[in-house]
Amino acid sequence: MEKNALFTKILVLVGNILLWIPLILPFVFLIVSWVQRGKALFDFLMPAELFPAVLVGSLLLFWVSLRIKKRRASVGFGAGFAVLMLIGAQVVASVGKIPAGETYIAGGAKLLALTMIVLFDLALVFVGVNGIILLISNYSGRLTSIS
Repeated sequence: MEKNALFTKILVLVGNILLWIPLILPFVFLIVSWVQRGKALFDFLMPAELFPAVLVGSLLLFWVSLRIKKRRASVGFGAGFAVLMLIGAQVVASVGKIPAGETYIAGGAKLLALTMIVLFDLALVFVGVNGIILLISNYSGRLTSIS
């Protein structure tokens, strides 16, 4: 076993946990709200609200991909695209005056901002799937050829 193999395993495990918790929590709360209130409420903004955890998890997974020289492009592109979509959604929301407090906001700005948030969520799922592949390939030698 390599000298740094344990450290790499800890990094990939912590990175996956920090990335997947904000992605799974909306589904947990959806089930809880459905059972308690009889309404299914889904908060697709939660990964954006918990962005610090998502950012640290993505950076840890990118660091692991650099350390083991696998999935670098996938993790890096996915994390970069996610950050770009989140910043873009915030810019569009600010320019389109979406957070101004109106109850009904029509137009392309709201649709564009919501689309960018959904793309942000999907990019995080992409990074998370790559993180799981890194986790599996790091714990067993069978998937080390996947890149």
